[in-house]
Amino acid sequence: MKRLELMVHSAAPLMVAAVVVLLAGCQSFPTTLERVEQSAPAAVALDIREWRTDEGTRVLFVPSPTLPMIDIRMTFDAGSARDGDKPGTASLTASLIGEGAQGLSVDDIARGFEDLGVSFATDSYRDMGIIELRALTAPEFFDPAMDLFLRVVGQPTFPQESLERTRQQYLIGLARQKQVPGPQLAERLDEVLFAGHPYASPTSGNEETLPLIRREDLQAFHQRYYSAQNAVIAIVGDLEENEARALSARITAALPKGERAARLDRVAQASEAHIEHIEFDASQTHIAIAQQSIWRGHRDWVPLYVGNQILGGGGFASILMEEVRQQRGFVYGIGSGISPMASAGPFQISLQTATENADEALQLTLKLLHDFIADGPTEEQLQAAVDSITGSMPLGVAENDDIVGQLAAMAFYDMPLDYLQWFDQEVRKVTPESVRKAFEKNLNPDALTIISIGRVAPNLTPVETEEAVTAAP
Repeated sequence: MKRLELMVHSAAPLMVAAVVVLLAGCQSFPTTLERVEQSAPAAVALDIREWRTDEGTRVLFVPSPTLPMIDIRMTFDAGSARDGDKPGTASLTASLIGEGAQGLSVDDIARGFEDLGVSFATDSYRDMGIIELRALTAPEFFDPAMDLFLRVVGQPTFPQESLERTRQQYLIGLARQKQVPGPQLAERLDEVLFAGHPYASPTSGNEETLPLIRREDLQAFHQRYYSAQNAVIAIVGDLEENEARALSARITAALPKGERAARLDRVAQASEAHIEHIEFDASQTHIAIAQQSIWRGHRDWVPLYVGNQILGGGGFASILMEEVRQQRGFVYGIGSGISPMASAGPFQISLQTATENADEALQLTLKLLHDFIADGPTEEQLQAAVDSITGSMPLGVAENDDIVGQLAAMAFYDMPLDYLQWFDQEVRKVTPESVRKAFEKNLNPDALTIISIGRVAPNLTPVETEEAVTAAP
């Protein structure tokens, strides 16, 4: 290590000299403040190709010949919102794809992918189930990898022993979550925010429903929701378009035919406040302040996103972090976020604080939120957020797996192909007033859900709320 450091230090003057020479000959390098200001990061532009397979599956493809690899992400409308009366079905289905296929054991599948240098993964969220593959494009690897992949995703067997093992893992995980405050708070918050909506279904199920889920339930869920009609496909890699088209045709032909899942109703915003405390013996108090706000594709998404970066989503540069933690030391951590999904998009502030600081931390956080909704950001705060967002956007498509993730989201939520360029342009158009109006329109400070967990319920008196603090059932 010391030898390496010596080499770097010795080479530094030569490197600096070389850089100076190169920049001196670069006519586009900004050498004045005016030229620096004109050198804003360019909007992200991807060479996106689009088509539909014979089964009607939307496909987005970006050729990337830099590496001899391919990334595939299949996204299905198969999240926990489709669980019905057996929460946990979607998650178990996703977990067990890859545990067995027609004529193949879990060991056969794992060994086959490993021998071919394939990365295979599945996951499940509220909106979607995901299957991912990364493989080398050399025919001696790619051809057998695709044969195995198509058997796994199209003909999973959901072995009973795998179901029992995974079910027990889920139940153990749920038992452990009851020993820490964060997961309990998150679960209760979802129940309140999404009351009466399929999004309220716990993504990993619960102690009552998990034992009821049978192998036949997983098979039926796969046939119904992991179908060609209910999927979108994103492909990025070292392929020609005609090769990608042939590949997508093979994939959708291997899937159940099925039909597209019915659109979910949108979650309604609460009209009155909900304040609740969960008793838990811990030295810290966890607090969530939340409200259903928008959904994916909402016209106010961009100013809300930019405003959230300023308020609490921008790390140490945000208002909440600066005022509540840095200036006053009331919290260990604090932040905010907006999570738009197909039918909902809750706004949430989360904070963790010592119990003796909970009153002041919550009261100050609510005051800052109220003030931001009423007044919006300053011009300086806005410009800093816009610069940060637009400057970091190219990092979101720096690698092939980043690109395939962006494509999958665009296809699943039916976004236009120029969405990334559009988003960049809209961020640059945001003003302090458009942020203020978006927050004022989409957040009601008098109808917030506030849930805390800890030894003592925080005092809300200075916020002038008349809601009673109640214990969770």
